[in-house]
Amino acid sequence: MFKLIIIIGFLALLNLEANTDEALKAFKNKDYATAFKLYEKSAIDGDTKAQSALSYLFSNGLGTEQDSTKAMFWLEKAAKGANPTAQYDLGMMYLSGYKVEKDTKKAFEFLTKSAEQNNPNAQYNLSLMYYNGDGADLNITKAAQLLESAATQGHKVAEQNIGRVYMQLLKFKEASKWLERNAENGDSSVYYLLAEVYIQLEEFKKAKEWAQKAVDIGNPEAKLLYEKHELQKYQ
Repeated sequence: MFKLIIIIGFLALLNLEANTDEALKAFKNKDYATAFKLYEKSAIDGDTKAQSALSYLFSNGLGTEQDSTKAMFWLEKAAKGANPTAQYDLGMMYLSGYKVEKDTKKAFEFLTKSAEQNNPNAQYNLSLMYYNGDGADLNITKAAQLLESAATQGHKVAEQNIGRVYMQLLKFKEASKWLERNAENGDSSVYYLLAEVYIQLEEFKKAKEWAQKAVDIGNPEAKLLYEKHELQKYQ
């Protein structure tokens, strides 16, 4: 149902926002040597955002020689210093085997720490681990909780999947909320699902409405559903 979302740039530009505006300004102006110098000072002083930024610069050879070992050193330091984005990046590296040996146990550890700080990308990918039982005990309920948290923060792929997971859990009221949002956003594939949900909720007028929409776009199952439940009776 889900797909793995890997967002490693090595790090996103947002991670470069350390305590010093001068460093970010230098980076945006492509004055990488100055940016490196400023971020390095802040990183040594313990600023975890600067540590993440320094990891990015080392990884990409910006303002300094490319050095994957130092990039990993600063990323791990930032992650262990409770920087949620660094925790997410490190977790995804271990989950995908990107520049490190794949280790789902470490991936679970760092993604959990990041998710607990409300990082929606971490919440989404951790939900995937729970959903598939990959590096975590299979737990659809926990997957749904994480998925909804990510969706509530605007994570688009989480928004597209949470309604379907709630259907699997037979939580039809919760499913209807998210599936209706999907429909509002132009996802016609949920029309039939909404018809099914409202039949389960015994809200047959709504079921008729969504079943008809699904029929109109050529869904043959919707036509069978419409006839089976005699939805034409409901006005």
